[in-house]
Amino acid sequence: MLVVVRHGRTEANATGLLLGRHDPPLDDTGRAQAVALAAAVGEADRVVASPLLRARETAAAFGRDVEVDDRWVELDYGAWDGRPISGVGTEEWARWRSDVHFRPPGGETLAELGTRVREACDDLAADARGRTVVVVSHVSPIKAAVTWALGVGDEAVWHLYVAPASITRIEVRDGRPVLISFDEVSHLD
Repeated sequence: MLVVVRHGRTEANATGLLLGRHDPPLDDTGRAQAVALAAAVGEADRVVASPLLRARETAAAFGRDVEVDDRWVELDYGAWDGRPISGVGTEEWARWRSDVHFRPPGGETLAELGTRVREACDDLAADARGRTVVVVSHVSPIKAAVTWALGVGDEAVWHLYVAPASITRIEVRDGRPVLISFDEVSHLD
């Protein structure tokens, strides 16, 4: 089973900022979420994480060695990183939401992110058969992993919401990914 989880909350998440490559730590709530998340997932055979601190801190809650894989890093928002969504121009925001090849100034396109995450998923698929492989990542890569599991295009990411410290489970059956659950948060109650 491929278990893709979002890191716990940071102060930037709590205040509604676009948080791409900026690297804040978890806040107190985020640290508690990481513990609850690891308990809900249970025993992991392998833990992989984004290189960003908030993901590595969350991954540490699993009590195993953590492999860092740069392909699971959050989308590069470029000049938009650290801004509130309201700080992005209306026309730019609309263009971004309608074109997966749109690049925020100095950032990365959703299509580029989708390519790297699909490659990462393909690389983990064989190991996820019969074992629990946990990946600790971010909103955009998790959405891309779901599109991989569903066999749909990158434009589907705009129809998904991923909560902090949520769990998404993808099983590999007969060499094909199958979405088992998405955005589980009951462990945070």
